[in-house]
Amino acid sequence: MQKNVRQIAIYGKGGIGKSTTASNITAAMSALGIKPAQIGCDPKADSVNTLMGGKFIETVSDITRRHGSTEEAVNMAIHRGFNDILCIESGGPVPGQGCAGRGVLVALDLIRKYNVFQKYNIDIAVYDVLGDIVCGGFAQPIRHSYAEEVYIVTSGEYMALYAANNIASSIKLFADQGLNVRLAGIIGNLRSIKNEKEIILDFAGKLNVPVIQFIPRSDEVQKAELQGKTTIEAYPDSEQASVYFNLASRILDNENLFIPEPLEKYSIIKTLPCLKVFEKKYD
Repeated sequence: MQKNVRQIAIYGKGGIGKSTTASNITAAMSALGIKPAQIGCDPKADSVNTLMGGKFIETVSDITRRHGSTEEAVNMAIHRGFNDILCIESGGPVPGQGCAGRGVLVALDLIRKYNVFQKYNIDIAVYDVLGDIVCGGFAQPIRHSYAEEVYIVTSGEYMALYAANNIASSIKLFADQGLNVRLAGIIGNLRSIKNEKEIILDFAGKLNVPVIQFIPRSDEVQKAELQGKTTIEAYPDSEQASVYFNLASRILDNENLFIPEPLEKYSIIKTLPCLKVFEKKYD
């Protein structure tokens, strides 16, 4: 009987801090005795950089282009990072050719075909997924049931909320189509803007999903990344590390999954009272 591997996806606007969040989550989980894998679903292939000591690893797409879609080729794309975390980058097509989202799906199909998670006795797989699903290709981890539990990373900035709302809309669409995908919570990655926690709480409340964790802005995050490390590895006793440990624990304990109620696409400002202080800026 094959082990049931829990699989989650981290989504959010490009540049919002998905990879930093995902890497610190998996690092914290490994320190808690869990065996995680992190799968970067982005052609930039930079998701696991801080788990690999600052090194960029070869991707499934690059290796299989050279060696074919064999089990041996897929094994060449599997790396061990900090605390023995399994690290994989899906990669993408040659620049200027093909669909990056399609490359993600091919990589995920190969990981499933060759039972990678079962072979390495993984407890939980964390997919770090590019963007806000404006391209259907990057919806593949949830469209094809690789990850049925989704967390959205957002700040209180308008465009981050706009992207988060797009992701919530996609999740609701897939759920309405019968797929077993659900939104498990919002992660607030704070940027120190006015009323930010209130804005995110207001937004999450309108979606009818909880905020599972606020992550404060901290110089320790960048200092750690400049060393090619996660905050968990570089500053394990810091207050920032404790935030990531709390987040990892809450995800591990979380059993609440929701079908979100997304906002009207062009009315986010008018729907969220806390954003009205910025309304004139966008009129």
